[in-house]
Amino acid sequence: MPSLVRMTKNGILCEVNKKRVFLDPKNSDISGINFVSHAHTDHLPSKNGGTILSSIETNEIANLRGFKMENHVESLDDFTLVDSGHILGSKGLLFDDIFYTGDICTRNRGFLQGAKIPKCKVLITESTFGLSEFIFPKLEEIQKQVNELISGLYGKGIPIILMGYQLGKAQTITQLFGHWGPLYFHDSVKEMNSLHQKLGVSLKDGMGHSEAEKKGLLAKKPWVMVAPMVSNKNKFIQEMKTKYGAVTIGFSGWAQSTKFSFGRRTDYSIPMSDHCDFNELVEMVIQSGAEQVYTIHGFVDEFATHLKTIGFDAQPLLENSLDDLIL
Repeated sequence: MPSLVRMTKNGILCEVNKKRVFLDPKNSDISGINFVSHAHTDHLPSKNGGTILSSIETNEIANLRGFKMENHVESLDDFTLVDSGHILGSKGLLFDDIFYTGDICTRNRGFLQGAKIPKCKVLITESTFGLSEFIFPKLEEIQKQVNELISGLYGKGIPIILMGYQLGKAQTITQLFGHWGPLYFHDSVKEMNSLHQKLGVSLKDGMGHSEAEKKGLLAKKPWVMVAPMVSNKNKFIQEMKTKYGAVTIGFSGWAQSTKFSFGRRTDYSIPMSDHCDFNELVEMVIQSGAEQVYTIHGFVDEFATHLKTIGFDAQPLLENSLDDLIL
């Protein structure tokens, strides 16, 4: 039976064998199966309704972030959850020869193993870094660069704040650079790290910043702290700089480009991402063997155009498409 795939105001809808499957919907829909790929807030629904399919970890993290999934299931017949390598618990979904990547990364990074791409006829892929300028350095090069940077600052008695998204990047940073000490955490990162530890991820412990400051420990420099990625105008960052002379090192895929200044909001910017870079996206499409590719999130037009030049039937999946897409 043909499948129908379209972008709606509520996200991606696939109608397959009389089933309605919503992929990362804005609101969980009572009329179908709702797949939630991971627990970043831009992928969590804001309302319950119908069956929600996700990993156990995504359900737990969503709970911590204030969204309690009702009618949650971890598996369904004819649906295969595929590790997407993005953050803890992130999954892609394979069903009826359709593979939806969610946010995806094929690189190993600390406790996160890169995604293995299943064969499919239809691929619905993110294209966050779907421009050829986004080629990220190897993890070993990043580790060497950052360790040398920390070492140089430590030698001058300067404390360092390592910054990345509270969910995902902060835990990778903790695992990659947790050997430095004393090690502290912004309270929000400590809370998220504790949940990761509960779910079986080995992360070094450390004191939250409020407690460390209360005890006067931040005045004993140098130290390393892992904190969420926030603006350099953020009150917390300004206080850390003013009171303790802290230097910030930010981790973001956007640091790779000179066009996007928000990727370089810190004293030092390191191009490290939880997404595939351009070459990895292309390789993922090739590995899938897909006959039809739909691009979502990011540089959808540019990436689809590139895929066409190398022989793929590709197009952006847009809400305002004139026709529904019959597969």
